[in-house]
Amino acid sequence: QIQLVESGGGLVQAGGSLRLSCAASGRTFRNYALGWFRQAPGKEREFVAAMNWSGGKTYYADSVKGRFTISRDNAKNTVYLQMNSLKPEDTAVYYCAATRFRPAVGALTAESQYDYWGQGTQVTVSS
Repeated sequence: QIQLVESGGGLVQAGGSLRLSCAASGRTFRNYALGWFRQAPGKEREFVAAMNWSGGKTYYADSVKGRFTISRDNAKNTVYLQMNSLKPEDTAVYYCAATRFRPAVGALTAESQYDYWGQGTQVTVSS
C-alpha cells in the first residue's frame, strides 16, 4: 500500500502559475501510472492529466492542454502538476492518483483505473 499527499495549493490570480506536488510513501511508484484530477463545487470530479508507468507518455484534458504539465521524480517518489496561465475555471480541489496497472495512457482518464488517491489540495484562481 502507498499513501499520497498533495501540497502546493493556494490562492493565485488569473494568469498566474502554481505547482502542485504529490509525495508518495510506503512503496516506490517507479512503475506506477500517475494522474491528476480535480473537482469544483457542484461538479463531478474530472480528469486533468496523466503519465504512463514509464514516464514516456502524457495525456491531458483539452481544457488544460498547453497550460498544465505533469512530471515525475521517481527518486523522490513525487509527481508534479505545473499549472500556468491559470483561469478562474481552474478553481477546484486537485487530487493525485496512482495505479500499479499499466493501461494505455489514454485510458488513464478514468477514475476507475486508479488504486490510490491523495486527500486533495485546494486551488483558487481569482479574477
